[in-house]
Amino acid sequence: MTSLPAAPLRLTTSDSAHRVRMELHGDLDHDHADLLLAEVDRQLAARPHLRDLHLHCGGVTTVDSLGLSVLLMVHRRTAAAKVRLHLDDRSERLDRLLDVTGTLEYLTTASSPTGTAGSSEAEEQQAAARPTGPESHH
Repeated sequence: MTSLPAAPLRLTTSDSAHRVRMELHGDLDHDHADLLLAEVDRQLAARPHLRDLHLHCGGVTTVDSLGLSVLLMVHRRTAAAKVRLHLDDRSERLDRLLDVTGTLEYLTTASSPTGTAGSSEAEEQQAAARPTGPESHH
């Protein structure tokens, strides 16, 4: 596990051969959003066989326009590298921002190398077993 220097945006990264999990804590804003983009670039360059990048957003306190722009850039870079991007543990505040800006579905329905939107093989199997329709609960 690697922890970057303490800053208003702190990233903690853990990884395996095909998956990287990054926990975000603090502000994803004009002053610090570039830290996330630099770490994503570093992870993508170091792991040519990466399949999934999980950004755990539960610790994000603020996202400004540059923070949103960086999330969009992360999505573009992961898509170009054929890596599924997952925005996990999103707060209601972050979901509201993404919804208002029209980016919620775009950022949370990532194209995957297997053609299924934003899910791993295990998630696909779980989804197949879940009931669907107006009476189902997620």
